[in-house]
Amino acid sequence: MPFTLQTIAYVVASLLFILSLRGLSDQRTAGRGNIYGIVGMLAAAGVTAAAVLMGVKEGAEVKLAAAVNAPLALGMLGGSIAVGCAIGAVLAARVAMTKMPQLVAILHSFVGLAAVLVGIANYLEPAHKLTGAAHYVHLSEIYVGVFIGAITFTGSVVAWAKLDGKLGSKPLLIPGRHLLNLGLIITTVVLGYLYVAADGTSGTTELLIMTAIACFLGWHLVMAIGGGDMPVVVSLLNSYSGWAAAAAGFMLSNDLLIITGALVGSSGAILSYIMCKAMNRSIWNVVFGGFGASEGAKPAPRKEDDGVERTVNEATTEGCADALRNATSVIIVPGYGMAVAQAQHPIQEVTKLLRDQGVEVRYAIHPVAGRLPGHMNVLLAEARVPYDIVLEMEEINDDFPTTDVVMIVGANDIVNPDALTDTSSPIYGMPVLEAWKADKVIMLKRGLAAGYAGVGNPLYFLPNTEMLFGDAKDSITKLLTALKE
Repeated sequence: MPFTLQTIAYVVASLLFILSLRGLSDQRTAGRGNIYGIVGMLAAAGVTAAAVLMGVKEGAEVKLAAAVNAPLALGMLGGSIAVGCAIGAVLAARVAMTKMPQLVAILHSFVGLAAVLVGIANYLEPAHKLTGAAHYVHLSEIYVGVFIGAITFTGSVVAWAKLDGKLGSKPLLIPGRHLLNLGLIITTVVLGYLYVAADGTSGTTELLIMTAIACFLGWHLVMAIGGGDMPVVVSLLNSYSGWAAAAAGFMLSNDLLIITGALVGSSGAILSYIMCKAMNRSIWNVVFGGFGASEGAKPAPRKEDDGVERTVNEATTEGCADALRNATSVIIVPGYGMAVAQAQHPIQEVTKLLRDQGVEVRYAIHPVAGRLPGHMNVLLAEARVPYDIVLEMEEINDDFPTTDVVMIVGANDIVNPDALTDTSSPIYGMPVLEAWKADKVIMLKRGLAAGYAGVGNPLYFLPNTEMLFGDAKDSITKLLTALKE
């Protein structure tokens, strides 16, 4: 394959990846965006495989690989691709939508691990013999790529474990952790200098020590981040995986990998910034703040500071059905509890029934609802909720005071009034959905446990709030039956 043809194919694949990201920015075009991404990846993989088998090198004439090596290379390449595709297909088919954040996190770890292995292999067996400044630049590319990849690998594994409940969401705050991290960073820089100055492959020891340090940093940084910030962490690790891929592209002199990694890295960074802005927090505050505690770690307090008992208004299915039936406007606020209960499908049936009866029904989506950016949007799209009634926080927050009924399904921290009023609360300053301003609030929860950020919610005890206890899917199904009667 001529080198110019390979370059053209890479440019086309890059454009398809850009179109894919553009399509994924909106629910209506997400399907088309996925198709662009699939076609782009197939083109990139096919062209790269052909280039490897034909021995294409920049600035050299096209030469077929030796006949004795071609079948072996084709078998190894085809076999590895087939195994990877099979594993990916099985994982994608078996994963539930509630487990999608965990899948995304663990896939990020694969990218980081690949960058580490590619970097070490490239150092031990360089594809090109470089001299002078080019040699030192290449060594730096390997070092930085392995460092980012190692942090991404262990950080993503910890994020997966926290999201999947294998580890508690409470932050691990080691005394003097910031000084520890600073010391490790300084050590990494010193090792980098020794590594670059070493002759041949004699810097392997420094490279491997740095890899171990980076793996520890990835583990430590994410362990110190609490559950309330996990959606931001997932998008941040997405950015890390992109930069690790871009670094691998520099190591391998592969323009397409550089472009693709830069697209993923920059889009992940932008998404992290948007989510931090939505939480009124900075990236540094997320990474080093240790915000969040174990989900359900403690029940919301029932007493005020003055010792006055706080009471809960417990709702009945029939009472909730009457409230919804008699309302003219309803807003539904979905949260992670809806995802766990897989209640999105009966909620869509309730929505359709109410809309058929002339009730205005809309959905309010907080930027960090769930465990993954866009988690709620994906679940609602899966249940075929119309896109035009699914609104973001800034689009709908001003409408709560004129809303008859707000139904909160498994959400907690994102509707906590303390975020606006209690300066001592760890979530103070985070913009929230101001559901309590509606005439009536129906909150579906299993109990009065705290949310993922580990703080109590006074919304439970407000006079216009009614608590409908139980599994969200069961409660919604009973509510649907009552509405039909």
